Amino acid sequence: MNLILMGPPGAGKGTQAEKIVEKYEIPHISTGDMFRSAIKEGTQLGKEAKSYMDAGELVPDEVTIGIVRERLDKNDCKNGFLLDGFPRTTTQAEALETILSDLGTTLDYVLSIDVDTEQLVERLTGRRVCPTCGATYHVQYNPPKEEGKCNHDGAELIQRDDDKPATVRKRLEVSLEKTMPLLDFYKDKGYLVSINGDQEIDQVFSDIDRKLGGLA
Repeated sequence: MNLILMGPPGAGKGTQAEKIVEKYEIPHISTGDMFRSAIKEGTQLGKEAKSYMDAGELVPDEVTIGIVRERLDKNDCKNGFLLDGFPRTTTQAEALETILSDLGTTLDYVLSIDVDTEQLVERLTGRRVCPTCGATYHVQYNPPKEEGKCNHDGAELIQRDDDKPATVRKRLEVSLEKTMPLLDFYKDKGYLVSINGDQEIDQVFSDIDRKLGGLA
């Protein structure tokens, strides 16, 4: 089956991706992995992507889309794939439709893991980090043995600026603005499936699995 996985920061996308690829035996394809693979293989598009990345610039759509085409044409995608991080725009989404048509296939579902904004803020602002050893904790989901102290060296845990409420809310706002047109695009196409991410991890996957069961 051919899937796209979407969701805001803190929605648990990575965890669900692992469960999906294990259960359905399809490759998990992220934008970063595709770039790294193309660069490692020394393909022409990989070399182009590397030149932009080395210069600290965004890789242009035509290069990204070309790398996606090459990746989806590999043998391990014959029985399906899980795309993560692509497409990011409706232009890329339209290009993906063309790629899949050329390969004689189509998307099955676009899975959108939806989580209430306040829940996301709680998840993302709860992270604490040890400034000396780098160990990470979460005040609710993975607390240290002694409140505010690192388990390994007893150092005072800190909250990074990126994890502070105002910054987190801005990140979520920007994420929503960027993804809304894409969600609307796939909703109009009939691919979009909303998954309630405000549940335990296993229950979220159970909901996904139930939806995908008819395609297995």
